[in-house]
Amino acid sequence: MLRAAVALVDADGVEALSMRRLGAALGRDPMRLYRHASSKEDLLDGIVEFALSELPVPAVPEGGDWEETLRRNAHAFRALALAHPNLAPLMMTRPLATPLAMRPLGTLRPLEALLDLFVGVGFDGRGALHAYRLYMGFLYGQVLNELQERVPAPDESKDLLWLGLQRLPVREFPRLRALAGELAVYDGARELDEGLDVILAGLRPRTTSVGDS
Repeated sequence: MLRAAVALVDADGVEALSMRRLGAALGRDPMRLYRHASSKEDLLDGIVEFALSELPVPAVPEGGDWEETLRRNAHAFRALALAHPNLAPLMMTRPLATPLAMRPLGTLRPLEALLDLFVGVGFDGRGALHAYRLYMGFLYGQVLNELQERVPAPDESKDLLWLGLQRLPVREFPRLRALAGELAVYDGARELDEGLDVILAGLRPRTTSVGDS
């Protein structure tokens, strides 16, 4: 059921998801689906949990590099979001709509795994929570920005974007006009890595100082 719900969201967006449409896709009476999800809210929680279950658990192997683990985790999340662009905003915002202790367990497992990772490399509990918030805040913002940059016809995007920006009044938008070429060749993977360089560089001294004390 959840797989079919994700397919509907992928095709037509979250707004198009309903028990009636899901029942039609599954060839079942929509009323029977309420045995598995008592409301659309429960269904939305379920598909977010289902989607997040595709992510590998971010654990540092013995003798491994914690920074490389976080990079792999970030790129895996980006790949999941790009594979489900209609679902991605829900994956990032849906858990925040529910108090922490009441969230579905599947949405808490990435949090638990990352906290365990940060504690394992030398952060105390408070520092691990801060590191998690910093890392995930950057990751969510970066991926949402990339999704916003995407267009339905990528082969046409460069010329159309450049022409559109060059029509802006030069006195009001000098920076945007000057960056038209750069904006037209947006590279999400590279932007993600460049941002991670900054985030990880900021976190690195925290692990060193804790490990040396």
